[in-house]
Amino acid sequence: MPPTAEILRPDAPGLARATAVLTGGGRVAFPTETVYGLGADARQGQAVAGIFAAKDRPRFNPLIVHVETVAAARNLVEWSGAADILAQAFWPGPLTLVLPVRPGGGLSELVTAGLPSLAVRVPAHPVARALLGAFGGPVAAPSANPSGRISPTTAAHVLAGLDGRVEAVMDGGACDVGVESTIVGLTGAPVLLRPGGLPAEAVEAALGHPLTRRAATAPLDAPGQMASHYAPGATLRLDATTRQPGELLLGFGATDCDLNLSDTGDLTEAAANLFGHLHTLDRRGAARIAVAPVPQNGLGLAINDRLQRAAAPRPRADSEV
Repeated sequence: MPPTAEILRPDAPGLARATAVLTGGGRVAFPTETVYGLGADARQGQAVAGIFAAKDRPRFNPLIVHVETVAAARNLVEWSGAADILAQAFWPGPLTLVLPVRPGGGLSELVTAGLPSLAVRVPAHPVARALLGAFGGPVAAPSANPSGRISPTTAAHVLAGLDGRVEAVMDGGACDVGVESTIVGLTGAPVLLRPGGLPAEAVEAALGHPLTRRAATAPLDAPGQMASHYAPGATLRLDATTRQPGELLLGFGATDCDLNLSDTGDLTEAAANLFGHLHTLDRRGAARIAVAPVPQNGLGLAINDRLQRAAAPRPRADSEV
């Protein structure tokens, strides 16, 4: 069956149509350098509520707001010296900053899930930047997938999970980074709230000191912190070196496997392939996917974070309503 969502090209007519959908309170999935986001006007409460409804996302899980420029970000949050350092070093790019929300910024209260802080990012993908420029306002955009499932890195992944739940999908090809943005909290001492597409070591080098690590038992204060997340239909077994009966093996480095994140052990390649490979193996219908060990450094920190959440015990289907 053909998709029910409009498929838009990243050209002038496609951007004009996407802008019209957003302005009218609708939802548009679009590519960023990390994963595809499900965007809506961050200033319209009903539009933001539509994101939560489409994804079956719990309302206590805050959203990232995407803007075109640093100046636009500064209008939404209480800026700081550390924010200035990181924005100059890494924006546009796969970094989200969490700062105290600025009163009177005009955002829907649903965006922050009642928190006094806001997660904001300036993406680097040319299609995302073109859309933000054409729309001219802040766009709330979590990953464009059903809540808790594998994040999408192609338009086909978006349609497989959300067709019939969103108005339009802008097809900008495959995402380059492949895992969500790194999130750094700046409401106090800089803290790594979520590892992601920018290595934590690069953030620490820019700041000139280590980041505090978020405690596993800390309350949810940013997107991407749910214990069970990014999960395929199959269950995952991590740090596997061989297949067990009924398993498919997702490898890393030189190994005999069904699909390899990077046969040369390149973490950048592995991050870009992670979600796409999980989608592929899931479609093959295995009950279990075994995953080879991945180093815990650089982008490996983000890869392992996603794998651990994907392998976590899953809540009942109705627990996020």
